[in-house]
Amino acid sequence: MSDLELELLRRKRLLEMKKHIEKKVEAERNEGNQDSDPSEAIGGFLIGRAQEVLEEARFQYPQAAKEVEKILAKLILDGKLGEKITGEELYGLFYRLGFKVRLKTQIRVLENGKLKSLEEKMKERTSGKSS
Repeated sequence: MSDLELELLRRKRLLEMKKHIEKKVEAERNEGNQDSDPSEAIGGFLIGRAQEVLEEARFQYPQAAKEVEKILAKLILDGKLGEKITGEELYGLFYRLGFKVRLKTQIRVLENGKLKSLEEKMKERTSGKSS
């Protein structure tokens, strides 16, 4: 074998070793992601009021919320969950699992370009009628 052929074989072997090391590092990184905080993995997949639903579920049902987070994170990291999760979908998931998450709800009315709570609107009406 000539020096040129030996050099080509050496470079090819080095390239294979480099790819092998990169795959190993990537696998370790993925394992590390699965062991890390699941809320980091699912944070980018929550849209609308989903984050609020998750926070309330953590407060009201800590164990159940933790398990749901783990499963969702695993599905996301495995690429099995491609779509974003809305608040309604997450609420429905907890509801189907038997956990009714109570959310803070406000009814507000837009009047003359201002948002008013239903309470303020009712007070205005009752004070306007008594005069």
